[in-house]
Amino acid sequence: MHTLRLILGDQLNHKHSWFQKVDNNVTYIIAEMKQETDYVKHHIQKIVAFFCAMRNFSRELTQKGHRVIYLKINDPKNPQDLTKVIQYGIDRANATKFEYLLPDEYRLDLQLNNTCKSIKLQTEVFDTEHFYTSRYEVKNFFANKKSLIMESFYRMMRKKHHIMVNSGQPEGGKWNFDQSNRKKWNGEPEIPHERGFRKDVSSIFDDIEQVDINYFGEIDPTNFNWPTSRSDSLSVLNYFVQNFLVHFGDFQDAMHTDQHFLFHSRLSFAMNSKMISPKEVIDKVLDYYYNHTDAIHISQVEGFIRQILGWREYMRGIYWKEMPNYANLNKLENSNKLPDFFWTADTKMNCLRHSIKQSLNEAYAHHIQRLMITGNYALLTMTDPDEVDAWYLGIYIDAIEWVEITNTRGMSQFADGGIVGTKPYVSSANYINKMSNYCKGCHYSHTKKLGENACPFNALYWNFLDEKRNHFENNNRMAMMMNLLNKKNKRELEDLKTRAREIIEHPERF
Repeated sequence: MHTLRLILGDQLNHKHSWFQKVDNNVTYIIAEMKQETDYVKHHIQKIVAFFCAMRNFSRELTQKGHRVIYLKINDPKNPQDLTKVIQYGIDRANATKFEYLLPDEYRLDLQLNNTCKSIKLQTEVFDTEHFYTSRYEVKNFFANKKSLIMESFYRMMRKKHHIMVNSGQPEGGKWNFDQSNRKKWNGEPEIPHERGFRKDVSSIFDDIEQVDINYFGEIDPTNFNWPTSRSDSLSVLNYFVQNFLVHFGDFQDAMHTDQHFLFHSRLSFAMNSKMISPKEVIDKVLDYYYNHTDAIHISQVEGFIRQILGWREYMRGIYWKEMPNYANLNKLENSNKLPDFFWTADTKMNCLRHSIKQSLNEAYAHHIQRLMITGNYALLTMTDPDEVDAWYLGIYIDAIEWVEITNTRGMSQFADGGIVGTKPYVSSANYINKMSNYCKGCHYSHTKKLGENACPFNALYWNFLDEKRNHFENNNRMAMMMNLLNKKNKRELEDLKTRAREIIEHPERF
């Protein structure tokens, strides 16, 4: 019996049990496919990063003695469709059995299920051996609970995996140091340069150009700066714990015009492609912390671990609990078009210009830029969540649907009506000024609500609360905002709404 095993582009797990022994009766197939480049318009750096990581993975498997069929994007034999790729591999390897790893996207899970029914071979599916949780662990955890609060899940995970707990109690006396993780960065402490690679990916870029893929964003193929191998990924992890961890927690929500990465790890692509695992990351962070407790406060470490052990695993679990219906939720009934400047950064609003330009140049923005700048603006302008989803899924190098849609349609756009977050994350210019230097030198004044140079976020904020009154009247966490809204002078509120309508209808003017 000869077995064909499929490896998807986000299943590059070197530590998987599949690869620990060479078996001449097993052939692996890996394919770059237009099916995956074209289902949404992607940033060119995202496409290049995945193809580069896939090619590196294939090369390393081959060097270890594994049999690998690899189809490049411009290979004339490449059928460019997953089902046809599998059939091609079966025919070429003369396989009598087909095996694959559980995909992390619903659409691929459905396609593979249907493919297995059509190929009439014995099939078997395996876990990716990457996450802390199984696919439906979050669903089962919340089965008899009234709400889906991440904090309760996070505490369970800390206890279950014995991470920063002693006799069931949290180290440092608190489960969550979030209140300590909200400092603005004003130039101090000094931020080390990120761990860069500056590699030449011209050959991959040329292959992409040959097949006419519709992408966007910027790239310098001779100077590519993302980890695309396991050794790269481990290098970034080591560099992070030695140079950035000490201040990560304090400044994880900060934003600055001169700093794209601040103290963030830049590990998300490496993790989401599975080149490294969340357990490897957390073990490395904890090992370094316990050997440097005199230099690193627990709040820095907890703030980082919460994002991985808590939020990342939780979001994946919510995805599998709620799909496929989740992808169509639009509880706030938003329907406006995403402004054209999301594709050009051509706007006078400094925070949006910087965040979008950085995203176009780097295929990256950190979570607060995504949530409280671009996401905040999209929600305040009542943009159709389908358009917001497509933009976020396409532009960010780490965006795979299981993590993108729950963060975007859920936390950012509140389109799920409160499954992920108990209230919408909206703010006026005050928050942006508090957490960044974006308001300095901006065309608009963050302190003004009305007038030609008043920050658009201020009018949009009050207009949004007024337009969505009915959605929030029974939301206790919105009570303070709604009380302030109710105290607004009626004439002032109408003026704010008039300005907000102008911003929404003519975003190109702002």
